[in-house]
Amino acid sequence: MTLPFGENGKQMLQLSGAGKRFGHKLLFDGLDWLITPKERTGLVGGNGTGKSTLLKVIGGIEPLDYGSLSAMKGIRIGYLPQDGLSVSGRSVFAECMSVFAGVKELEQELEALTAKMSELDPGGEEYQQVADRFERADSEFRARDGYAIEAQVGAVLAGLGFRKEDWLRQTEEFSGGWQMRIALAKLLLEKPNLLLLDEPTNHLDLEARNWLEEYLDNYENAFVLISHDRYFLDVTVKKIAEIWNKKVHFYTGGYEKYRQQKAERLAQLESAYKNQQDKIQQLETFINRFRFQATKAKQVQSRIKELEKIERIELPPEEKTIHFSFPQPKPSGRIVAQFQSVAKSYGPKEVFSNVSFTIERGDRIALVGVNGAGKSTLIKLLAGAEALTSGEYTLGHNAEPDYFAQDQYKELNPEVRLFDDLREAAPRSTETELRNLLGCFLFSEDDVFKRIGVLSGGERNRYALARMLLHPSNFLLLDEPTNHLDMRAKDVLLEALENFTGTVVFVSHDRYFIEHLANRVFEVGDGEVRVFPGNYADYLWRKQGGAEQAPALKDILVGVPPAEAISMPDRPAATKRVNPIKLKQMQEHAQELEDRIAELESQIQQSELALSEYAGPAEAARLASLLENQRAELDKAMSEWEEITAEIEATA
Repeated sequence: MTLPFGENGKQMLQLSGAGKRFGHKLLFDGLDWLITPKERTGLVGGNGTGKSTLLKVIGGIEPLDYGSLSAMKGIRIGYLPQDGLSVSGRSVFAECMSVFAGVKELEQELEALTAKMSELDPGGEEYQQVADRFERADSEFRARDGYAIEAQVGAVLAGLGFRKEDWLRQTEEFSGGWQMRIALAKLLLEKPNLLLLDEPTNHLDLEARNWLEEYLDNYENAFVLISHDRYFLDVTVKKIAEIWNKKVHFYTGGYEKYRQQKAERLAQLESAYKNQQDKIQQLETFINRFRFQATKAKQVQSRIKELEKIERIELPPEEKTIHFSFPQPKPSGRIVAQFQSVAKSYGPKEVFSNVSFTIERGDRIALVGVNGAGKSTLIKLLAGAEALTSGEYTLGHNAEPDYFAQDQYKELNPEVRLFDDLREAAPRSTETELRNLLGCFLFSEDDVFKRIGVLSGGERNRYALARMLLHPSNFLLLDEPTNHLDMRAKDVLLEALENFTGTVVFVSHDRYFIEHLANRVFEVGDGEVRVFPGNYADYLWRKQGGAEQAPALKDILVGVPPAEAISMPDRPAATKRVNPIKLKQMQEHAQELEDRIAELESQIQQSELALSEYAGPAEAARLASLLENQRAELDKAMSEWEEITAEIEATA
């Protein structure tokens, strides 16, 4: 939805001393934030800290409890919630075209003016007036890219995964996830001054997510987004705003830089706290020792005053790092599963045809492909939840499949409390262990005593995944296990799967999760399954022409493990040679750039800190301009550093 602020002007928003409560709970306060026209910010924080609420505050949907929000006139804000939007009554294409209503009115006016000019005398005064209006309208129409709006709609719909045959379907025929894609498409086409996106990748497959990355990278205006996909944050934003300990803290760079800077900031704070405590102890020791000696009265009073003036440093509550390990299952045979000439159809619709492959013990296979390609169907076939239409599926020796479906929660007893159900499933686990596991998956305090039936579908799926971790089989089949998980829960799941000794086949739209877990990629689509050795980066490299395309699995000999049948060719090595003196100069220049980048990052941090302490509109504008220049210089230095280091590496 697009939210107008004011009527004219082009500048952005400012939050001053902003605070917000949710009932009796304080979410954040003391927030000073000047949102600039080129804002590229990722909003992060734990579950329930107020990220979505802050996004709504910026959009003018939620009021502040403290402080103020001011917006320059004319700013248009586009807001995408996590879910809940739906449209009906038009085709998908017509619904997206509706955002160009003003442009279409101009087009109709141009047609009317053209018809009128054809009826008038070219030498007459009225003709000249009509021609003048036509010229102005045509100029505005071109400025608004009126001749390309259909192409824009087509490009966005294709990028978000809508097939051409879907464009003319009625919007009400689409499910909730696709309805959210339609809403996102409309926002991207509207191109508001400030785009607010709450978990925009939730309903996107990997291909659409990758397209959105590139779109946002080229987006001409500002955006603030919430995402639990750290890779997506790394490649789209230039600043992180974290809600932590009821405050909003700002960090320069993507998600990984934020993690580094946060660790450094915490280390500095702990060091300052220790030094201050040492100083306080020295003062208190002196005061207590000489308090009653008349000859030391002056020195004692001096130290008492010094002690009173100290502004005490407070350490934030320590964030728990929780690790969870699967109980390791009994080993299966070397061959876990084999498909031989498998076909699957639903009536006249053919999903797979003549598919053959082998899965070996220890494989971690990511299934990728556009929505509707057949990834979930393939997992169901492996789990035995769906019957083959033809062909043969052989399960290996001692292989025990365990299937986690997207709607796994339907298998749970709605009358049982979470903690009781989990304790029954793992009677040897302690209460602390069970609570830690539930805490990993966002169930804390009294939540653990809720009945399963009162939880939302997403919450029940989270719980079903936690329950599965207690007694995993040696052949896990996971369909979207990362849905509804925050970063902390994803990290727990990823670490457990990385240390798991069994075999895993999984579907996920989280790039970071796939990148760190998969050792093979199966691409599902067009009735085939194509295998790519390596992780997701290797898969993309091959798809982009880095090596010959992997053959369809139907062309691989049945019974031959794909990892052996398809060798990983060496990537072409660079042969460029550089004069040793020139190389040394490049290395020195690279070091200078690294030093300058560190200096700029420090300056940016200081500017952001200064900007957070509001000192009037003139000073805020000056600091915002300075910050913009510093960021531009940092981007330039980073780009130059990347180029020169790539050139240095090419000579190695």
